[in-house]
Amino acid sequence: MSEAIYIVDGARTPFLKARGRPGPFSAADLATACGTQLLARQPFAPDALDQVILGCASPAPDEANIARVVALRMGCGHRMPAWTTQRNCASGLQAIDSACAEIRLGRAELMLAGGVDALSRTPLMFSDAFVRWLADWRGAPGLRARLRLMRRLRLRDLAPEPALVRGLTDPVIGQMMGQTAENLAARFGISRDEMDTWALRSHARAVAAREAGLFDEIVPLIGPDGALYASDDGVRPDSGPADLARLKPLFDRKYGNVTAGNSSQVTDGAAWLVLASERAVERHGLRPQARIVDCAWAALDPAEMGLGPVHACAPLLARNDLSGSDIGLWEINEAFAAQVIACLRAWEDEDYCRDEFGMDCGTGAPPIGRINIDGGAIALGHPVGATGPRIVLHLVAAMRREAVARGIATLCVGGGQGGAMLLEAVE
Repeated sequence: MSEAIYIVDGARTPFLKARGRPGPFSAADLATACGTQLLARQPFAPDALDQVILGCASPAPDEANIARVVALRMGCGHRMPAWTTQRNCASGLQAIDSACAEIRLGRAELMLAGGVDALSRTPLMFSDAFVRWLADWRGAPGLRARLRLMRRLRLRDLAPEPALVRGLTDPVIGQMMGQTAENLAARFGISRDEMDTWALRSHARAVAAREAGLFDEIVPLIGPDGALYASDDGVRPDSGPADLARLKPLFDRKYGNVTAGNSSQVTDGAAWLVLASERAVERHGLRPQARIVDCAWAALDPAEMGLGPVHACAPLLARNDLSGSDIGLWEINEAFAAQVIACLRAWEDEDYCRDEFGMDCGTGAPPIGRINIDGGAIALGHPVGATGPRIVLHLVAAMRREAVARGIATLCVGGGQGGAMLLEAVE
């Protein structure tokens, strides 16, 4: 990128675990509350932004172009262009990349980009059979016709189907995302114990980070009933190996090892970043926290979508003349413990790198001590659209704290894709 693009500030909501019923906030509520608090502390007015871009994988029916809805609710004004991106798990990372493109092309200088999802509010859907029955009911000419329709109605047709299940099922290969993690576990010989160990590490690191006050990017929320939501509520400080070992496999009940305990949590949350060009930094007296150097996207077999970070990072490192050893910190989204471990195995596999990329992967896998040093999505949650901005935002904070020059935020994407963003520290 010839144009310097800086991250000057950011914030996220607490990530709230879905608990079998609609959560206290809609996606628009989450993004509005988070963005309003972020913009309130800026030295410029909300209408000084050039555009607002928001990633969202599953907006509600009354949140069409949710970015515009939120921009208006945040007080950005009627003249503020706002648009929504959708790239499944990377919807929010796509929003950041799109904002960078607008700045690089000279069409903007000051951008608000982020992501949101309220997965607890994903709707229940009627079956096609019941929808057809309702259509016949509405068109029935009289009482006798409707009585005949009543005799046709079957109780099984009334059973609702969670839209989230469809959303987490690949429409091309017909497998749920968790089954693709089982595919990787089988390919790379990943055991249940390895998965559970990774999950426990994620929770332990998140607990330690929270106790040390390292999640200061979180802005609190006040619920409709006046309840305070100030921290991620899915982190389990008391979880142990025996607790995880008792959980049954979710996706391959006979032979599988992927459980709710070693998978990311279904969550509600939002995250925003303020991005600025060098001219905007000077004009508004902003303080850059990091520079976005580059972003790469890649695609692969949907049945092994979890390897997306490997496929995205390979070209990202190559075109910036870097190797894995040049990266001080990594944020790799923990969609599943098996998926992250598979990425590490693939990075270390010379044959895989040669066959897939025609190149060596450099120094191999990133060291575990440099990956998700404050926990990942298994502990914190994965509100799909918000995850990309969340890992970028926290990577910036971790880089500054650890005095690291470069970091990469990367994630796999349902449908068989991967995204990776390279950041550089700013003194």
